[in-house]
Amino acid sequence: MEITSQTQKTRPQTWINIALFIIVIALSVVLYFSHKITNDKIVQNDTSTEAKISTLSTLLASTTAMLQDNITKTHNSLSNELGQEKQKSTELQNKLGGFETTVGTISGAVNTLEKLSKTDPELLQKYSKVFFLNEHYAPARLTEVPEQYAYSDKRANKVLSDIWPYLQNMMATATTEQISLYVFSAYRSFDEQQALKNQYTVVYGSGTANQFSADQGYSEHQLGTTIDLITTGIGGTLNGFDNTKAYEWLSQNAYKYGFTLSYPKNNEYYEYEPWHWRFVGVSLATYLHNNGKHFYDLDQREIDEYLVSLFD
Repeated sequence: MEITSQTQKTRPQTWINIALFIIVIALSVVLYFSHKITNDKIVQNDTSTEAKISTLSTLLASTTAMLQDNITKTHNSLSNELGQEKQKSTELQNKLGGFETTVGTISGAVNTLEKLSKTDPELLQKYSKVFFLNEHYAPARLTEVPEQYAYSDKRANKVLSDIWPYLQNMMATATTEQISLYVFSAYRSFDEQQALKNQYTVVYGSGTANQFSADQGYSEHQLGTTIDLITTGIGGTLNGFDNTKAYEWLSQNAYKYGFTLSYPKNNEYYEYEPWHWRFVGVSLATYLHNNGKHFYDLDQREIDEYLVSLFD
């Protein structure tokens, strides 16, 4: 009886153990499949993520390429437009430059015409037996040479007022450099030249007088731009002037003040007159000096080109 009772007590425990085992087995199976399902989902998710990443990478690369292409096209377009604008700007500047040049040319021409309108064209004419000044011609304004620069006080010597600053500067510079230089004769009217020529004709005869003295209307002195210069040490006469320091100084410096020797040696008009100097403007006098030429060597048309710069 005790054995049966013991057996009866053991059976419930066994079933319990069996049930627990089955539960463990079931839980294990559940856990296994749950883990497997989870792993499968993770794998699927990983695969899906990789696919998405690949798709995004492809899309990004495509978008980047498209953006780069658009940027390149935009850059090229802007560069072309900028180049065109620069070309237009250059063309506009060239047109403006041409316009300014035209305006400058016109302005220069107007200034030239204005200067010419105020300059006596007779002042650069060739009068020695070439052109004629009538008896009514006289300089517009005359200035008397001060006593300090005049060789004699017996007669007032006058010059064209426009040339006086040049003559005064030349005389003052010569004095500063210890050169004795004086005005012996200057402006002579038509009538004065006629009277002087008549005297020479009476004394020397017309043939001889014509070699060193101009007829009235042909004398440069009537212009008021020509002077006869003298120095000390030659007895108060003009003869021998070319052997003096004064003449040497004039030969080297007179052009700087616009003066040139009218009748050098071997000229075809009159005898050699080293004392006879005519104002022709600094530009023309400088050209003559630098090229070893004289006033009457030039054609009148060439001389006329210097009229506009006569008093510059």
